[in-house]
Amino acid sequence: MLLALLAFSAVAGETVEVSIVGYQYDPAQVSIKVGDSVRWTNREKRTSHSIVFPAEGGLESERLFPDESWQRRFDHPGSYKYQCGPHPEMKGSIVVSE
Repeated sequence: MLLALLAFSAVAGETVEVSIVGYQYDPAQVSIKVGDSVRWTNREKRTSHSIVFPAEGGLESERLFPDESWQRRFDHPGSYKYQCGPHPEMKGSIVVSE
């Protein structure tokens, strides 16, 4: 049973949390492994945000209103820069390694 749980957790990957607060991503830079996910949660009180990946054809999350989250899994190594759709001055990056 324990081996099955360990195998599942190795396949499922980890989830790193990024808060959106004060018109910033916190932390703005994260490093993860292939298969891990990042979950962004809007901690603002009155505004919506999104996560846009310009280098990936403008892939964008839905708008996140206060206390809403969006999660993405990263299956390939590389550097992923992102910004907020309605607030492009908000920027972050994710480094994915093997």
